[in-house]
Amino acid sequence: MPRPPRPPLQQPPRPHPRPRSRPHPDARTTVPAVTADSLVVADFGPRRRASRPEGRPRRGPNPYRRLFTIPGTRAFTLGNLIARLPMGMFSVSAVIMIAGARGSYALAGAVTATGLAATAVVAPWTARLVDRHGQARIAVPATAIAALGSLALVLCVRYGAPDWTLFAAYAATATTPNTGGMSRARWAYLLKGDPVRLHTANSFEQAADELCFMLGPVLAAFLCGTLFPEAGTLVGVVLLLTGVLTFAAQRSTEPPARGRTSTATRSPVRAPGMPPLLVGFLATGAVFGSMEVVTIAFADAQGHRAAAGIVLGLQAAGSCAAGLLYGALKLSGPAERRHPWSLAAMALLMWLPLLAASLTGSLVVLAGALLVAGMATAPAMVTGMTLVQHRTPEGRLNEGMTLAVTGLLGGIACGAAAGGWAVEHVSTTAGYGVPVAAAATALLISVTATTGRPAPTLAPAHAQASPQAQAQAQAEAQAQTEAQP
Repeated sequence: MPRPPRPPLQQPPRPHPRPRSRPHPDARTTVPAVTADSLVVADFGPRRRASRPEGRPRRGPNPYRRLFTIPGTRAFTLGNLIARLPMGMFSVSAVIMIAGARGSYALAGAVTATGLAATAVVAPWTARLVDRHGQARIAVPATAIAALGSLALVLCVRYGAPDWTLFAAYAATATTPNTGGMSRARWAYLLKGDPVRLHTANSFEQAADELCFMLGPVLAAFLCGTLFPEAGTLVGVVLLLTGVLTFAAQRSTEPPARGRTSTATRSPVRAPGMPPLLVGFLATGAVFGSMEVVTIAFADAQGHRAAAGIVLGLQAAGSCAAGLLYGALKLSGPAERRHPWSLAAMALLMWLPLLAASLTGSLVVLAGALLVAGMATAPAMVTGMTLVQHRTPEGRLNEGMTLAVTGLLGGIACGAAAGGWAVEHVSTTAGYGVPVAAAATALLISVTATTGRPAPTLAPAHAQASPQAQAQAQAEAQAQTEAQP
C-alpha cells in the first residue's frame, strides 16, 4: 500500500519589522528554524565575558612600560646606557692590558685600585658641582679629562713607561662623572611623591648597571683578546664620550641646578643614618672588586683567559634578572627592614663560587655558581640606593648618590687589591674567600646599624608629592579605571 504523502511544512510567520535599537547587554535574540525532523532555536544574542573568580586580582599594566611613558625618559636612558657600558670595560681592559705587558696581576690590581681610590676622592666634588651648576655643564668637561687619562694609560703601557706613570694616568680618570647617579637623580626629580614607580625606576637602574657590567667585561675581553690589548680601553673611551654627550643633551628631564645656596644644606655624609650605610657600600664594593680580579686569574690559570669576561657576565646576568623581577614586585614594609635580609642572602650565596672553585676546579661549574650568586646582589643594591635617596638632604641628591657609588668604588679598589694579593701569595681558589668575607662584613654593618633604630615614617623634602605629581597620578588612575572591562 503506498505511503501517503507528508503534508507540507508550514513556515512560521515572519515577524513585523521593528525599528533597530541597540540590544541590552542582558538581552537575547532567538531565531527559530524548523527542519525536516526537529525544531532548532538559535541564540545570536550578545555574550557576556565570564565573570572573574572571586579573589583573583586584576592584572595591572607593566610597571616598566608605565615608567617610560614619561616624556624624555627614553632619550636620557639611551644615552646613559651607552655611557655606562664602558664602566664594565675599563677595569677588565686595564687588568688584561697591564698583566699581559708587565706579567703581574698584583701590579694590575694595584693600578686599578689606585684609580678607583682616586675616583672615590674626586667623585663627590664632581657631584657637588653637578648639583650646583647642573649635569650638562659639569659632566661633559669632566668626561673629556677622564678620556685623556685613559689615553695616557694606553700610551704608557704601549711604550713601556715606568710603573709609576701607570698609577698617575689611571688616577686621572677619576673625573669620570657618575652617570648612574645622575640618572637616578633624574628619576627622583621626575617621580616626586610616587614611591611605587620610584622603586621600579631604582630597580631598572640597578638592572641597567648589571647589564652594562655583564656586557662590558665580555666586550672588553673579546676586543683585547682578538684585536690587541689596548682595544678595550680605546673603544670604552669612544662609548663614554658618545653616551655622556647624548645624556647631557636631554635638558628637559635634568633636575634644576641649586646654585650656591645649596651649600647651606647639611652634607649628606653627616645626615642621620648615612655613615653606616656608606661603609656598607664600601664592603659591598669589595665583593665586586675581588670577584673580578680573582675570576680573571682563575680563568687564566685554567688556560681560558678570554672566557673570563663571559664568566663575569653570567654573574651580572643573574643580578640583572633578579633586579628586574625585584622591581616588578609590590613590596610592603620599609627598606630598612629589607636591607639586612638582602645582604644576608648575598653573604650566603657568595659561598657558592668558593665551593665550586675548591671542590671541582671547573670553570663551567664556577660560571653556574656565579650566575646564582649574582641573583642576591641586585636586591641589596636596590634597597641600599633607596635608603640613600631617603636620607639625602634636599638639593644634594647627586652628591648623595655619588657618595654611595664612591663607597662602592672604594670597596672595589680594596677588593681588587686584596683579591690580587690572595691570588699571587695564596692561590686562585683561596681568592674567592675575599668576597665571602666582604659580604659578611656588609651584613654585620647593616645589622649593627639597624638594631634599635626605628623605621622613618616621613619622606625627605625632595620625595614629597608636588601638585603636578598628584595630578598625574590621578589622571593615570582614572585612565586605568576607564580601560578596565
